[in-house]
Amino acid sequence: MQYVVAIAILAFVLLAFAASAVKIVQPFQRGVKERLGKYRETLDPGMRVIIPFADRIRLVDMREQVVDVPPQEVITSDNVVVSVDAVVYYEPTDPQRLVYNVANFILAVTKLAQTNLRNVIGDMQLDQALTSRDNINHGLRDILDDATDKWGVRVVRVEIQRIDPPPDVMHAMHEQMKAERTRRAVVTEADGRRSAAITAAEGEKASAILKAEGERQRQILQAQGDAEATKARAEAERFRQLTVAEGEAQAITTVYNAIHAGDPSPDLLAIKYLEALGRIANGNATKIFLPADFASGLGTLGAVAELFKGDGGGAEARGARAEAGRAALAEQLRSIDRTRSEEASRDVGSTTVPPPVVAIPEPPALEGPESSLPPPPPA
Repeated sequence: MQYVVAIAILAFVLLAFAASAVKIVQPFQRGVKERLGKYRETLDPGMRVIIPFADRIRLVDMREQVVDVPPQEVITSDNVVVSVDAVVYYEPTDPQRLVYNVANFILAVTKLAQTNLRNVIGDMQLDQALTSRDNINHGLRDILDDATDKWGVRVVRVEIQRIDPPPDVMHAMHEQMKAERTRRAVVTEADGRRSAAITAAEGEKASAILKAEGERQRQILQAQGDAEATKARAEAERFRQLTVAEGEAQAITTVYNAIHAGDPSPDLLAIKYLEALGRIANGNATKIFLPADFASGLGTLGAVAELFKGDGGGAEARGARAEAGRAALAEQLRSIDRTRSEEASRDVGSTTVPPPVVAIPEPPALEGPESSLPPPPPA
């Protein structure tokens, strides 16, 4: 019986010895093997056999891990106290140095991060610290990575979680933000009013320009109309004067030709002279015109009679003159008829004034003894 107990105890000891001799290293781990307190080697993942009581394996987790840096008070360069906390992400690169070069890596990296947070944020003003988190993260990462390189750790990244100013500073920042937004609203409203005023002024300017242009066009058209009206009135007056002159010229020519065509006798001329004097005397005027020498008037009448007493070249010459006068009178009457027909068919709106239809003849010069009037006969 004693032998059985002894064998059982021996088997248990051997089993315990065999169990302690076999170690398993996980895929995300590395093993630091020590023999009799001295570094032996670094073990890769898998099952490893060691010498119990002589060998020792320290397992190191090689996965990326995070360390939470507790909040701490930091004074910025503009003397504002802020509370800052951060997180540090790291991964082991050398298990041997991580085990032998630092006793408490978590505490060491936490204190190192807090110290460098004070240094980095202490060189910044509050506004810069609040808006430059990326710069703070990169700066802390570079510092921690350099410091932890001898510990066999690589700092992957550092993130600032919060930067909390004091309550009074927060209130001042809120007031500043409110004032800034109010200022922007006022500036935007002022810009809107300015743009509206500019647009209205440009519209008034364009309206004034259009009104001035319209007034100028109206004045130009009115001036052109007045000029055309004045020109038309001048043409009409000219046409009227030419027509009156032509009428007078035709009347004189007609009378002249009629006198020669009728071959009046001296008695008829004397009677017409006396009738004219009678009409002058029977007028309604308060004054009567008489020749200064009534005898001279009678002498003039006698001179006219002597003028028509002469044969003027004989009966044949007088007949020729009468025949020429009648022909000229007939031709003049036909010309007047043609002119009236043309005037009746001409466009009334035309402003072209036609030239005189009948030329104004020069009075014939008297030949022979009729060229000068004889003195009046004695009373």
